[in-house]
Amino acid sequence: MANVDKEMLAQFLLRMGDNSLILGHRVSEWCGHAPVLEEDIALANTALDLIGQTQLWLGYAAEVIGDKTADDLAFLRDVWDFRNILLVELPNGDFGQTLMRQFLYDAYQSILLPRLAKSSDPRVAEIAEKASKEAAYHVERSADTVVGLGDGTEESHARMQTALNKLWPYVGEIFASDAVDAAMAASGIAPDPASLRAEYDALVGNVMAEATLTIPEGDFAHLGGRTGATHTEHLGHLLTQMQWLQRAYPGASW
Repeated sequence: MANVDKEMLAQFLLRMGDNSLILGHRVSEWCGHAPVLEEDIALANTALDLIGQTQLWLGYAAEVIGDKTADDLAFLRDVWDFRNILLVELPNGDFGQTLMRQFLYDAYQSILLPRLAKSSDPRVAEIAEKASKEAAYHVERSADTVVGLGDGTEESHARMQTALNKLWPYVGEIFASDAVDAAMAASGIAPDPASLRAEYDALVGNVMAEATLTIPEGDFAHLGGRTGATHTEHLGHLLTQMQWLQRAYPGASW
């Protein structure tokens, strides 16, 4: 474990784990409902990758916190204890919105994880090294799909532009730095999220240009998820589905 305040490290790990947990659950909701079989399987595999990353991030967080397990953190916390960005808890919407959300998240992960693979914390570096390989595939796939739909039919283009317009105001939260981020940067565990914005904008801008989509103007950003100060109403509904078995039958296992 790196030489850093344990509470700050735990908060960082919860943010990483909660992002992949909540998005993984959202993506899993497509299982059996995707428009074509290939996409159904691809989305299920994406969800599995994200849940696998969750086990690693929350497993480490549980060790830092003490007297917890990854399952405890996933199934026994309430809404206000989650630290995921608001983007990942939004409903799937149509297929275009799901893939646009996925790309906006994948683009950030594809930039962040290679840097975390050089973290001063060996555990963080180990987890990021594994996850970065998955993220590289995820961003390639989601970018290709965004381009295919954006530069596709009139209807698919309109749906993708609508999705981008709706989701873009949630992107800014990814780069909103606070005391936790400052502590991680100072200890060499993780980069300041704000320092990654220019590279992210360049990557997203190139893909959107190829997809013939227009990124909305303005820098307004919905905030609150990373700190737990504010979540959308959607997270509570998601948790009732995700946590009900463990809540109804504490300690259930099979």
